[in-house]
Amino acid sequence: MRLTLLGTGDARQVPVYGCQCPACLAAHEDPRWRRLPCCALVESGDQRWLIDSGLTDLTERFAPHTLSGILQTHYHADHAQGLLHLRWGQGLVIPVHGPVDPEGLADLYKHPGILDFSQPFAAFERRMVGALSVTALPLMHSRPTLGYLLEDSLLEEGGRRVAYLTDTVGLPDATTESLQRQRLDLLILDCSMPPQPQAPRNHNDLNLALEIIEQLKPCQAVLTHIGHTLDAWLIHEPRALPEHVVIARDGMVL
Repeated sequence: MRLTLLGTGDARQVPVYGCQCPACLAAHEDPRWRRLPCCALVESGDQRWLIDSGLTDLTERFAPHTLSGILQTHYHADHAQGLLHLRWGQGLVIPVHGPVDPEGLADLYKHPGILDFSQPFAAFERRMVGALSVTALPLMHSRPTLGYLLEDSLLEEGGRRVAYLTDTVGLPDATTESLQRQRLDLLILDCSMPPQPQAPRNHNDLNLALEIIEQLKPCQAVLTHIGHTLDAWLIHEPRALPEHVVIARDGMVL
């Protein structure tokens, strides 16, 4: 299994329009500091699945018939806006598997074009796509949201178990218990903010993210959905993370 983080930013992205914080200034000067909307590409055998579709240039990044489908975590615009243009393609059908959400985004359900929304995930439902097992994990967000547990079918032969969990603030008990049952090789986890004086409402801050990591005990954890305030804080606190926890960067391959 190969997982590429195509975008690692929150809804504002980095740099934030008009912001003069250290992280945004760095992003203007060095593209390595830039963050696009949160999105990933999972490749396993002949399967290539996007996790989320907030990038607005999907039709340029992926030639026709090169995507197996899309695993949609939820339908906030920064995670789904790329579908609005992708749908008008011709000559193919792209399955979009995500949570049950009657609202969706804009008029996507009314005018889906080449997108097939007919098979949403139920909570903890497991599906096989080629040699890749995908399990839908309920998350805690302001609208129906799923994370995904990705497992190679040949775990005994060096395969990996990877959990991709964004957007969320904490985890439901049932999701935590499900992930604690077996070894977790890699955890990609929402962490939008530096430590906050009060509990966050819709996304993990660093305190909450580290609590989740301690509960799940992955071999490695990668923090994504990063906001500019966390980037700026880490500039001044470069040793704030445990050794097995790293900050994601756009283009990172895992």
